[in-house]
Amino acid sequence: MTTAVPPLDSPFPERGPKAAAGAATDQAPSTAVTAPRPRWERPAYLALLLGTAALLLWNLSASGYANSFYSAAVQAGSESWKAFFFGSSDAGNSITVDKPPAALWPMALSVRLFGLGSWQILVPQALMGVGTTAVLYAAVRRQFGPAAALLSGAAFALTPVAALMFRFNNPDALLTLLLTVTVYCVLRALDGAHTKWLVLAGAVIGLAFLTKTLQAFVILPPLALLYAVCAPTRLRRRLGQLLLAGLAMVVAGGWWVAIVELWPAGSRPYIGGSQNNSFLELTLGYNGLGRISGDEVGSVGGGARRVGGAGAGGGGGGWGETGIDRLFSANIGGQIAWLLPAALIMLVAGLVITWRARRATDSMESMARAAFLAWGGCLLITGLIFSYMQGIFHEYYTVALAPFAAALVGMGVAVLWEERGGLAASLTLSTTVALTAWWSYVLLGRASGYLPWLRWTVLAAGLLAAAGLLIGSRWRPGSRTGGRLLLGAAALGVGAALAGPLAYCLTTVDSGRSGSIVTAGPAVAGGAGGPGGMRFKRAGAEGFRGGFPGGPQGGTQGAPQGGPQGGGPGGAPQGGQAGAAPGGQGVPGAARSAGGRGARSAMGGPGGGLLNGTKASAEATAALRANAGGYTWAAAAVGAQNAASYQLASGEPVMPIGGFNGSDPSPTLAKFQEYVKAGKIHYFIGQNDGGTGAEGGQGARGGAGGPGGPGGGTSSAISEWVKAGFQATTIGGATFYDLTAPMSGTS
Repeated sequence: MTTAVPPLDSPFPERGPKAAAGAATDQAPSTAVTAPRPRWERPAYLALLLGTAALLLWNLSASGYANSFYSAAVQAGSESWKAFFFGSSDAGNSITVDKPPAALWPMALSVRLFGLGSWQILVPQALMGVGTTAVLYAAVRRQFGPAAALLSGAAFALTPVAALMFRFNNPDALLTLLLTVTVYCVLRALDGAHTKWLVLAGAVIGLAFLTKTLQAFVILPPLALLYAVCAPTRLRRRLGQLLLAGLAMVVAGGWWVAIVELWPAGSRPYIGGSQNNSFLELTLGYNGLGRISGDEVGSVGGGARRVGGAGAGGGGGGWGETGIDRLFSANIGGQIAWLLPAALIMLVAGLVITWRARRATDSMESMARAAFLAWGGCLLITGLIFSYMQGIFHEYYTVALAPFAAALVGMGVAVLWEERGGLAASLTLSTTVALTAWWSYVLLGRASGYLPWLRWTVLAAGLLAAAGLLIGSRWRPGSRTGGRLLLGAAALGVGAALAGPLAYCLTTVDSGRSGSIVTAGPAVAGGAGGPGGMRFKRAGAEGFRGGFPGGPQGGTQGAPQGGPQGGGPGGAPQGGQAGAAPGGQGVPGAARSAGGRGARSAMGGPGGGLLNGTKASAEATAALRANAGGYTWAAAAVGAQNAASYQLASGEPVMPIGGFNGSDPSPTLAKFQEYVKAGKIHYFIGQNDGGTGAEGGQGARGGAGGPGGPGGGTSSAISEWVKAGFQATTIGGATFYDLTAPMSGTS
């Protein structure tokens, strides 16, 4: 297409030497950008990284221990190398978290070096966000230049769910970094058919598997197919390289699995989340294919499709309605969808413009096309799985989409800007800016009363920028006025596109987030941002009443936290739910929930919490610490979140009976009785009321009762045995049973 506007700095600088079309070399020359860096690039790149770091580190301690389920495992790993290796919930190594441990390792090492605290746990996560921005920048810059790379990096850093999850201690932060590194390595391998880069990509995917199991493999099909078809070398060599990469993936991800499966079950912790003490069962079931089918034995929904049949409404499962529009819905749109329409348009536009290239050449166009196929393929397959998966789905999972969408936006703007002299390209660019502004207007409008001036400003600025881009591209060639109009319109368009996400990010970092289900930004109409957790429903299951099974109504878990409450690890309030038992992991800056409905914990009462732990009072903490050195576990409690609160407050191991949901068959009643007889457990922490459990025995009620879930009622049996044989006493508002002092006439 012929440019009809004044020449401006191109996002496509001169590249390396091009191989002749159809060359039969085994390794083609690189096509990376070889032009000297513009003087503004290094300062701009540094500003991008420093800005990302500032955003992710600001007010970081307000989240306290964030997800206490993982923080307890980090604390355990910092004290026991065995707990570190297995990812145990407690230093006594009774049970692991329901994920492989790779995401815990950086945090546990940080706590080993600097001590237990909010910053020590969360700073490694924030640094992963900065690292993801840097890798994304490097990947986009190689083929599209610094301007496109800066835009991609900014779009990623200002994605609200990214600003949330890189300040949180869930595995999704490390997973997102590793997925981004994988795409970068595949693109480096494609640019010259380099075996070492493809093998490195396989190894990174293996590490991603040790972070969040099968989700790491979601992007494998498009990337493997892309390399098999497009790598500039012979077919036999391509297939051999893919086999080597697959071997590297198996080794990098399989070594830990092999050790765990071969380790005698009696001398290692129980595999949390499984029903047969098997990591392979966990991987293929509850944490794997079950997430897609909804058949998740042992989860809080516990096999929704078997219990309730088809989900409620529009093919929905137990975790909300599914469908192609799921990512744009009220509760998810504000997390990730700000630039999704633009990314999809840019994917189509980029492929149309670059499709002229032939596979065998390593020209600018062919590598640009490969980049669009790589990032676009990852976005599409991940987005489709998220849209239709029937199992457990949380809004924060969508952080995995953020680098894919951001890369497409930066690359798409670059190629359309290069072709701006053509009517089709200029129309596409201006229409995308207008559509993005309108979509931001819609998303901002979903948060009632949230910065009403901003949505109108964004809409007006976006429409003005779209008009300026269209007019400027049609200006007479050589006009300085036309060039300035284009640059001004482009800057205004970028500002309009990023203003809404920026506001959501600032709202997110301004207050803490804690619990198992967290969201970015303010509360939204019909959704669950801000003070709400995820709303979901399931047909035929009374345990799902607009909230968690048998738990709070209205889905208020993971609410943003209010002002700091102060205190230290001994007993400051946690970011819990307004109206719930004031709770917390007791770290500096942890805070109560602001704006959640008066929700009780999902396990009922002040003694238990499926999604958030409860407050460990100073009296309870002192009791746990007394003579703790004489016991393997200072206490035992049903449910990992409940146990985690007491463990983090006291610094002593607390056994989480039944794992996260209280539904894992660990320990068995006989094993628990054996521990008690041997004097390994000091207290059993119960609750002050019966609570409510999920319908049909799915999930545990926690405390001293509950069905125990699919694990066969193990937690319930243990609770009843303790109640029958040991005297209850109240310590700091919680019910304690001294397991070293049975009632007379019992054994």
